[in-house]
Amino acid sequence: MEPFMKIKSIVTPLDKVNVDTDQIVPKQFLKLIQRTGFGQYLFYDWRYEQGGIPRKDFILNDPAYKNSKILLARDNFGCGSSREHAVWALDDFGFKVIISTSFADIFYNNCFKNGILPIRVSDEILQKLFSTKSEIEVDLEDQIIMVNNTPISFDIEPHWKKILLEGLDDIAMTLQHESQIAKYERSHKT
Repeated sequence: MEPFMKIKSIVTPLDKVNVDTDQIVPKQFLKLIQRTGFGQYLFYDWRYEQGGIPRKDFILNDPAYKNSKILLARDNFGCGSSREHAVWALDDFGFKVIISTSFADIFYNNCFKNGILPIRVSDEILQKLFSTKSEIEVDLEDQIIMVNNTPISFDIEPHWKKILLEGLDDIAMTLQHESQIAKYERSHKT
């Protein structure tokens, strides 16, 4: 996993509540065996008409948001099944930050484990972000969202912050204790 850096981007406003993992990446695309390649299926049923024709009225098909790295979402984003594929699709599409008022717990944890920063904010702050047309900057180290030169602080658990800043997945976290593990194994040989 890559260490998280400051992200400066236009935001993509997905103005929908209760977006579940089936909507994020539909079940028919879960046959891939690697973590990459899912971005093309992100919000597939909303992005495309029958036959794979892009819907002009869906936000991800608007060229203004083509290189956006920050997704805004309404309440309860990532609800539904616990599939990690939803996070893989968001990451593969290019999103590195998701800002919402609330996330489903498993989805929230899967974001951190895959290098995406999920930020919880109040309804008031989210509404302000939805009305922002300029780029914003997300600074994880200082836990600040900069909007029109106005800082908005956000909370994050220290454990998750460390994982993102250092680019650590579960295996890398374990390997940080490799010498202690080896010492334990040597002392407990049978």
